[in-house]
Amino acid sequence: MRNSWFRLSLLASACLSAGALAQEAVNSGNWSNPSTWAGGAVPAEGGQVAIASGVDVVLDTSTPALGGVTINGKLRFSDEADLELSTEWVMVHGELEIGTEGRPHTRNATITLTDKVKGEELMGMGDRGIMLSGGTLNLHGNITNTWTKLAKTAQAGSNTIEVLNAAQWQVGDEIVLASTDFDPRQAETRHITAISGNALTLDEPLKYMHFGEVTFGVDERGEVGLLTRNIKVQASEDALESHFGGHIMAMVTSQMFVEGVELRRMGQHLELARYPIHWHLVGEAGAGQYIRNAAIHNTFNRCVTVHGTHNLRIENNVTYNTVGHCFFMEDGIERGNEFVRNLGIQTKCHPTLDCVPTNLAAAGEYDYENRINIRRMSQSSPDTLLPSDNTVSTFWITNPDNTYIDNVAAGSDANGFWMSLPEHPNGAFEGSEDSLATWPRRTNFREFRGNVAHSNFDGFMFDRNFNTDNTFGVTGNAHMPKEDPNDPDSKGLVSTFEDLTAYKNRNGGIWGRGENHIFRNVRVADNAMGYTHASGSGGRDPFTSLVVDSLFVGETANVGNPQTPEEIAYGRSLPKPLVPDFPIRGYEYYDYRHDVVNTTFVNYEDNDLRETGALSYLLYTSAGVSTENTIAGAKFINAKPVHFPEMVFEWGNDHLGGVAWRTSVFHDLDGS
Repeated sequence: MRNSWFRLSLLASACLSAGALAQEAVNSGNWSNPSTWAGGAVPAEGGQVAIASGVDVVLDTSTPALGGVTINGKLRFSDEADLELSTEWVMVHGELEIGTEGRPHTRNATITLTDKVKGEELMGMGDRGIMLSGGTLNLHGNITNTWTKLAKTAQAGSNTIEVLNAAQWQVGDEIVLASTDFDPRQAETRHITAISGNALTLDEPLKYMHFGEVTFGVDERGEVGLLTRNIKVQASEDALESHFGGHIMAMVTSQMFVEGVELRRMGQHLELARYPIHWHLVGEAGAGQYIRNAAIHNTFNRCVTVHGTHNLRIENNVTYNTVGHCFFMEDGIERGNEFVRNLGIQTKCHPTLDCVPTNLAAAGEYDYENRINIRRMSQSSPDTLLPSDNTVSTFWITNPDNTYIDNVAAGSDANGFWMSLPEHPNGAFEGSEDSLATWPRRTNFREFRGNVAHSNFDGFMFDRNFNTDNTFGVTGNAHMPKEDPNDPDSKGLVSTFEDLTAYKNRNGGIWGRGENHIFRNVRVADNAMGYTHASGSGGRDPFTSLVVDSLFVGETANVGNPQTPEEIAYGRSLPKPLVPDFPIRGYEYYDYRHDVVNTTFVNYEDNDLRETGALSYLLYTSAGVSTENTIAGAKFINAKPVHFPEMVFEWGNDHLGGVAWRTSVFHDLDGS
């Protein structure tokens, strides 16, 4: 197969350069030197350029708009001037270099991908991209401080903010402030006009308040991301109308080492495999490859896609205003990848349309009686790439055999983190030997800790596993890891999720489904519901979930940005403004065995607008509810310990006629 690809590469290069031999680089040297090029002419506008194998060309001048560049040798940007390469596409069989890991690029370097010639198709990788077939991409910019947090609250109307760390940031840079309220669209971009230490002056006043405090023990300081990088890969501005942006794609035997790069107007809406950056079937060769310290914003189809590739490092990246699942694990075969300290802000279902989600909303928030048709429309929509993209997530997780540490999902239209697991990997791997030997629903997490979800509909969604046709339901198969995933009767394993924070989510902070799940040291605040967990085995395991050493806060000092008359009268924003009297609750007991240990509940007190309680049940579940649920070592501070809401149709998400919710029992083991 590799020899076939090599022959295709040579054929493609020959075809592309056959009509423009004068624009083939045959000698190593500077781009601007006529002696570098066959025929002694520097490439002209519209020309297709080829760099021969063994030839090393230094781009020392900006180019006209080229028809395409094929690199069989090496093309590297000079670091002595600000430069731009404008081209329809770049095909890399050799190496494209802008800086190295040990010597980051310091000047401004831009690659602009144009689309004057429509419908080109290069070696199965489409058009308007940087496409690697056996080649190497080395892009290394000079920014490492990609995001920080507010040091104090930034008030609406202010044009100054103070952050924890503004090192490396410069006047003229573009930043984004994440929403710290329920509405993800309260994220705002501004340019820096002055810097004094960690105090930034902005080009325009802020429209919204952005909270900047640790309140009642929960860190709700808003994130501030840097969107500007000195290396840019972008589509030309016509992509803003067509939503047909650029893309970067690495095929088998290719390598990508990407750092400190800005990707904007990238991704091709509704086009499979055309994403801002995409490892495609690289397999075990992914080890050592990475994207880090990048900014990916105003894109049209995902952010970072990992497909059939293992052991990548995706670290310290900032995304903003993106479409479809953002950090995307494609088929469920992927393993050993590390997602560390990435920040995703404002993840959308579609460039211009609203989401049509499949979720468990309160009946008063949507047309509940028509919910079956809504879910059908949601998952058969021609306006999203996958059915699940209409219930979009910032982190789409299809195999637990990966690592997620200190990431932030700050404002998705639907889910922040979504673990949706196939029975076996699908897509390109469906039916293969590797797929049949891989059981994501029976595989334990490598590591999941320190992650934060705020300003989403659901913060952490560990449920709603997808089927072979990519559809999914709101109930169904669960995550039940086994000692031997191939043997469903082998010993069950405990999964531990640590140090999670979920706040200002319009529905649930944490929703899980499965068995033997431990949530330790979670911080949950300002959500409609803090925590709900469903069973997978129906009571056959020792326990379904355990929450230990954790904190639940009903309402904090973060009052948000009240908009509706009810919110303005109440003095704070509400998780469900269409149902202003919705009873917020901290912990919902659901089906089968759940335990709460050494956990504190704060600020769950009734008022004139709504009732509340620290402990409650799912409204109004018809699924079986255990009578063995327990709590021990609990503390209640300004909090009503238990609330059993009356039956109010608008509040419930389960109106199937069952009465299991009436049988809910909690055992107070120590009188706490």
